[in-house]
Amino acid sequence: MLRIGLTGGIGAGKSEVSRQLAALGALIVDSDLIAREVVAPGTDGLRAVVAEFGPTVLRADGSLDRPALGALVFADPERLAALNAIVHPLVRARSAELEAAAGERDVVVHDVPLLAENGLAPLYDQVVVVDAGDEARIDRLVRLRGMTEAEARARMAAQADRETRLAIADLVIDNSGTLAELVPRVQELWDALRKG
Repeated sequence: MLRIGLTGGIGAGKSEVSRQLAALGALIVDSDLIAREVVAPGTDGLRAVVAEFGPTVLRADGSLDRPALGALVFADPERLAALNAIVHPLVRARSAELEAAAGERDVVVHDVPLLAENGLAPLYDQVVVVDAGDEARIDRLVRLRGMTEAEARARMAAQADRETRLAIADLVIDNSGTLAELVPRVQELWDALRKG
């Protein structure tokens, strides 16, 4: 089994690279999806988040109000650390369960947004960083996710800077261009990973 850590700053296109790798045959362990799963209604994770941040982070249906929680944590490093202390151990445990189902010859790609921030690079055989310039990322966040420029910059500031991410990279995928330009880069990455 080849264990890959895939990361990139918000808006860099990591999720698109992950989707393409899944289509090529990688087993994806997506930390963002797992992070949603572990705080779904009725979970211990959601109960812990509400205990820490209060009922204002809940929607009327009892699910987590992510924008409300984001407004609390992304501009306050201490509050973000409190959230991470709740969610990260739950995500790690579930990720280990999913990886355990992989075969010996599988390429397991751990899609981890905060890989650099949490010092997780040593856990993987290789680290792949999806990279794009800050202005391209801001444009994507505003245009595709509906954030204001200030919100986009705040989210980016809450993550490691580009230099920190690139310093842990074994491989870098430049995603400063179009989707059409990204496709052959992901194919080249997949071919390199399959060759071992």
